Amino acid sequence: MHRALRNKKTGYTTVLKQMQVMNEKGLLERNERYRSHLYTAKQPRERTQQRLLSDLLQRAFSGSAKHLLLGLLSSQPISSEELAEIKQAIRQFEENRQ
Repeated sequence: MHRALRNKKTGYTTVLKQMQVMNEKGLLERNERYRSHLYTAKQPRERTQQRLLSDLLQRAFSGSAKHLLLGLLSSQPISSEELAEIKQAIRQFEENRQ
């Protein structure tokens, strides 16, 4: 991970500390078999994204999915293709809910 962040002027110890915190929160798993620090994701990416998004929804948007989505759509440009995919995902969600 440090190699991926080296152009961001992030020090090794900063990355290590962040990964230790993520390990304590159950997001990463540390392999202590080797001398170097080897961390791996403990959960699949989708599960971690859901967990973080749920936390963000509660903390920043008082649980309002509408405010989260409107904030996202207004925060940065979204391509027509992405917008079409979002609309399709909403349609599928509505169909599965019924």
